[in-house]
Amino acid sequence: MKFRIAAIIAVSGVLATAANAAENELNVELTPFAAYRFGGSFDVEDAETSYDIKDAPSYGFIVNFRQQANTQWEIFYSRQQTEAEFSDPSTGNAMLDVDIDVLQGGGTYQWEGDKVWPYLVLTAGGTKIKTRAGDVSESDTFWSGSIGAGLQIRPTERLGLRLEARAYGTFINSDTNIFCQTGPNQNVCAIRVTGTMVSQFETLAGIVFRF
Repeated sequence: MKFRIAAIIAVSGVLATAANAAENELNVELTPFAAYRFGGSFDVEDAETSYDIKDAPSYGFIVNFRQQANTQWEIFYSRQQTEAEFSDPSTGNAMLDVDIDVLQGGGTYQWEGDKVWPYLVLTAGGTKIKTRAGDVSESDTFWSGSIGAGLQIRPTERLGLRLEARAYGTFINSDTNIFCQTGPNQNVCAIRVTGTMVSQFETLAGIVFRF
């Protein structure tokens, strides 16, 4: 919840900045979007097993405000609610709920077009990962970054469509304890996972409101 409140506060700050520059028209874009996120795996310490995050839908919003003719600042928020699967011969297949919230800031570079504007985007910030197994939950927040490319389709000045593919990298600590092992004989939180980065990939489509 605190992570989502931070996202709302960040967006409010951007909109307030835009309001102070009211003499400039069409400098702010608000894009709610729906997406689908793929991949993600955590290796378990001292074991040849891992938690594999299941592909699942995601959603969020993007706020951009223009810096120069072809560049924009960007605030990006995305949320995925999914499951992770843990395989261990002693427990069988165990599933747990996973919520992944991404809040990042950065910028875009756009190439001008008539109705279609290609662009690149680069952002950095934080990713909060929360896991739940029964009544037990764990969460932690990590540094993360993303890079993407897409198209803005602009049939009118104030309304458009944003199509994008984006890759995420979340930098985890080697001693992170956020995952739970569940099975018929045990329910232990949390198992220590190892590694330096969790990679995911997302495709999204959103409606762009420009004002």
